[in-house]
Parts: sequence; structure tokens; C-alpha cells
Amino acid sequence: MTAEPDAVRPRLRPGVAVTPLREGLHLRGRDGSVTLEGSRALPALWQVLAARLGPQAEALDTAVEPRVAAALATVTERLREHGLLVDHPDGARLPSWPGAVADDPGGAAAALAAARPVVAAADPHGAPARAVVRALARGGTAAPTVVAEPGLPAGRVVATADGPAGTAVAVALQYGADGGFVTEPADPARARTDATALAARMGLDPAPEPPPVLLALLAAAGAQRLLCAVAGLPDPGEPADDPRLLDGRPTVLIAEARPAQAEHHPWAAGPGAVAAPPGSLAEALRRVNALGDPRLGVLDAPLPGDLPQLPLALVSCDTPSGPLAAGAVRTDLARLAAACRSAELHLAAVGGGAAPVVGADPDHALGRALRRALLARPVPDGRAVPESAWREHPQAGHWYGVLARRLGRAPDLTVRQLSDGPVYLARAEGGRSVEASAADAVAHAALAALTRLLARDAGLAPAHHTTLSGAAAPLAAAGRTPAAWTGLGSADRWLADIADREADLRAALVRLTGPHTTRWQPATPGARPFADALDGCGFTVLVAEGGRP
Repeated sequence: MTAEPDAVRPRLRPGVAVTPLREGLHLRGRDGSVTLEGSRALPALWQVLAARLGPQAEALDTAVEPRVAAALATVTERLREHGLLVDHPDGARLPSWPGAVADDPGGAAAALAAARPVVAAADPHGAPARAVVRALARGGTAAPTVVAEPGLPAGRVVATADGPAGTAVAVALQYGADGGFVTEPADPARARTDATALAARMGLDPAPEPPPVLLALLAAAGAQRLLCAVAGLPDPGEPADDPRLLDGRPTVLIAEARPAQAEHHPWAAGPGAVAAPPGSLAEALRRVNALGDPRLGVLDAPLPGDLPQLPLALVSCDTPSGPLAAGAVRTDLARLAAACRSAELHLAAVGGGAAPVVGADPDHALGRALRRALLARPVPDGRAVPESAWREHPQAGHWYGVLARRLGRAPDLTVRQLSDGPVYLARAEGGRSVEASAADAVAHAALAALTRLLARDAGLAPAHHTTLSGAAAPLAAAGRTPAAWTGLGSADRWLADIADREADLRAALVRLTGPHTTRWQPATPGARPFADALDGCGFTVLVAEGGRP
């Protein structure tokens, strides 16, 4: 029996490599791999299956025993689960690309063949334009049309083609003396705008003749991004494939000439809608990484470097007004605290007006703003809290003890309850904290004092210090369930305990301080990139004004 002309059957994707093992097989393709183990018969079974998955339809008619048929079906299903198979019309040639990646290789190949790319450059006969033309032609398109566009800078090429919906899609690439970039596929006008902004951001120095390896790398990457868009395939810079990248913000491929290498970078300040706030600490830190991206970020990345991570975690970063040191019970929490404070210092330097408060989400920003409003007031009256109210708490006792040992004496500590509600202010050796319990306030004040001491002892001379506050606890506790056997001596359990009280503390601080909080708006051109980047990361920026004296 011969298959119908339009029938489809599973085919092994082009480029899948097979390695026989002692009792199994290892198969790997472009986007997946699988290891099958447990039987010495697997290599022999593969010879039968490879014939069935090959280009000859007659292989399907090979009769096998029921046990073998069941084994073949099991292996076939495993290969499909890992993306190593694709359904394709029987008897039709499976193209190497996009057959290696597309769900419908035939449809993708047809879209590429129908595309009529246009390559624009200031010099249509120059090496960059020719390299892009060659790369597109190798991808399966018709011969591209090359046009002169005198308005384009030297070293920039814009390639355009019709996308799946019939609308034009384009990428722009540009090279300099030391590297270059490829923009994310977009409409032609945005591709040009993105390229202009990126060239200014990266400060590319013109190069009369690009290094051949760099030129080949950029041309191939640009062609791949454009052809994937034309064929309806995922972009190589898809954020789902790389946790460093951001949903809703452009991904830019950046190449370096020496050594020749390229990787995708998140462009937090690029065009896009305002992102939803991060729902967890891990997601917030992913966005902190984007804000501090070394090529396209707007902040210096807060990192531990060579700083000690015991007895508390320290990180540092540069800001417009000097180095910043941040401390917390864990490095991830210190990095979040540093990123928020660094963003505030950058906005204050370029934005003018009232000092902004930055948080990873609205509640985090409001909690930080309310604490700052209270600490900015004259020393308030309140009831002194005895040591017995906090001394037995594991975190307060621990951090107070660490500070005492560091000082070689008992720390100078005051704790006051500022209202009938859950508002406690602790001061310890210059560190201050406002929290919902006396123990939490003491622990955070001691952490603030330790941050200063440890940064100094590590040889830092920071102009600014910041530390963790309970405002970050709900985000830190989101999606995490402390182990049942842990107590408040565990950071996870302690943060979850603080998170349970944070909403009540915010309400009490509103009653006590009464500031008017509004969304910060950029007032100067220099503030716009920071506003765009923070919006792209879903961070909240507030301005707190007025309030009770």
C-alpha cells in the first residue's frame, strides 16, 4: 500500500544526531535532546525506527512483531516530546532549514520562497550590504533587491520583507570598530528608530572596513531574525529561551569583534508597553538584571564582587553621586535594595523636583515611601520599649549580637512605639528602621548599622548606604513556603512573618504621616530613558509630598 499524496507522517528533523550508548541512545537536535536507556536492544531498534522516520514512505510497510511495534511507538513518542520529530507530507522533501525548527516546514519554506527581501544601505555595493544579501539568499528567499538609502549612516543596513500577515517587517544591523548590533524584528519605521537609539546608546565608533568575522556574524544574525519573522518562527531572541531577557521589551543581539562573539541582551528602555509588576523576588531580580545590563542597562548592576557575604550579604554599585553599598540577610535581597536605591539616585540626578521612591511593585514602593516619610520627620515622641520585648526574638537577638561583637561593646540602641498601632522605630549605631514589631525594627536597624561597618571594613568608601526593609518582605515571601520545621531564625520564615504584618503597618503609617503619594513623571529629557526602563520592568516610582508634621 502506498500513502496518499497529501498524507503526513512523522519525520526525523534534519540535523538530529544520534549517538549509540552501551544500553541506549542519545539524540540531540537544534532545540532539544533526549537520552534513552535501559536495553542493549535500543541501538538495533533505532535502525528500524530510523528507516521509518526517513524520507522513503515504503519503510512504513515493514512488518514487525507486536512487541517491537510497541517499543517503536514508545520511542517515537519520546522523540516527539523533545521536538526531534515533525509531521511532513509523505514523499515531499523536508528542507534542512526550516525543517530543523518549524512545526510546518513546508509552509515556512513556501513563505520564505515567496518573500521579496529589500536590503537598504548608504552604499548598496559595500561589504555589509553584500553580506546581508548572501545570508538572506542562503535562507531560501528569492534574490534580494538592493537599494541605496543615502540617509543611512555608514555601517548600517536595513533589511525588509513581507511578514506572515502581509505587513512589512524589518531588522537593522550596524557595525563599528569593536562590535555591532542587530535589532529585534519590527515594522520598518521602528527598526530604523531602534537602530538610531541603539547606535547612540552603544557609542559605536565608525569602522572604514569591518572585520570579516564580525560582518559575517552580524549579517547571519540579521538574516536569521528577519527570516524567522517571515516564516512565522520564534525569534532567536525569544525571552522564553533565556531568563535574562524580558517579555514585552526588545531583545538586541550585540556582537563583539575581539573575541568574535554575540549574545542577546534585554533593552529595558526600548519601546514597549508598561509591564506588569513582578510577582516574585526571582522575577524582580530578573528585571534588576535587565536594568543593570552591561550594554543596554540604565544602572550599574549591584553585585557582591569581592565583598564579604558573612555575617550579612553586601553588594555595591556606582551611582551618579558616588558608590552605593547595600546589605541584607541574603545577597538577592541586598541586590533588590541596591537596585531600588540606585534608581532613586539616578532619577534625582536627572529628573529634578521631589525625590522619588522606587519599588519593585506598588506595595513595595509605598512601604518604602511611608518609612522614609516617617524617618524624615523630627524625632517623634513615643513609648520606650523594654529590651524584654525583643531580646528573645531569634533575628533581633542574632543581629544585635553580631553588631555587639563587631563593635566590641553593647550597641547604642533605642526602641520606641510611635502609636497605638504596630509602628516601632529602632535606632542602633546610626542605623534606623521602622517596622511592625519591636523585634523586626531592632533586627533591621542592626542590619543597617552592620552594613556601614562591614562596607568600611571591606575597604569601601560608599557615599550612600541602604539595607533591606520589611517593605520587600511580601515580594520575598511570594510563592515560597518555608519548611515546616523552620522557625523565625530562618530567613524565609522571618520574611513570611514580616509579610503578614506589612499591610497593617502601611495603614498605620498612612494614619501617622499622611503623605500624598503620586506616580512620578519624568520632567526632563535625561529622565526619559530611566522612566522607560523602569516601566519596562514593571517597577513603581512614587513621589510622596505633604503629610502631617
